[in-house]
Amino acid sequence: MTRAARTALTIDVLVVSDRWKDAEKLESIVRGAVTRAATKLSTRGTELAIVLTDDSAIRELNRDWRGVDAATNVLSFPTKNAAAKHLGDIVLAFETIAREARSERKPLAHHVAHLAVHGFLHLVGYDHERHKDALEMERVEREVLHQLAIPDPYRPRAPRRKLSAKHAATHAAKRSQKS
Repeated sequence: MTRAARTALTIDVLVVSDRWKDAEKLESIVRGAVTRAATKLSTRGTELAIVLTDDSAIRELNRDWRGVDAATNVLSFPTKNAAAKHLGDIVLAFETIAREARSERKPLAHHVAHLAVHGFLHLVGYDHERHKDALEMERVEREVLHQLAIPDPYRPRAPRRKLSAKHAATHAAKRSQKS
């Protein structure tokens, strides 16, 4: 039996917000990221759903299920029945994820992939409540993302440099010459 056959995973991606402008591409990204994580962890013959939504909907879910009246980037809802074929659901909120990606100066696709993997790890029992558990979860995330050629999301990025007015003008002139 091939490795792919052993780790067959059915992933339903539901786009329930029109804010996900490049939904087809992002569906492929979340499927690929979660499939890679499932392969790494030898998750077999299961299914899950990934919901691409917005801040309003995730805020409501967060309030109703976790008692936190705020939007968040990702929520995971593991199935309570350990014998069930369905692992659970991962919900991703566009505005929060896009804002974080901009703030952290990383491609949206990379951040979405990271959060899909993060959500998947919660479905299969990983957590980050205790420091040692958080370190283990981050280690697995890094390994999976490395296999996808996505940089370490936990490595601090150098702060943006403020350019002097003269330096900014020089850069602007060079950009206009290339156009």
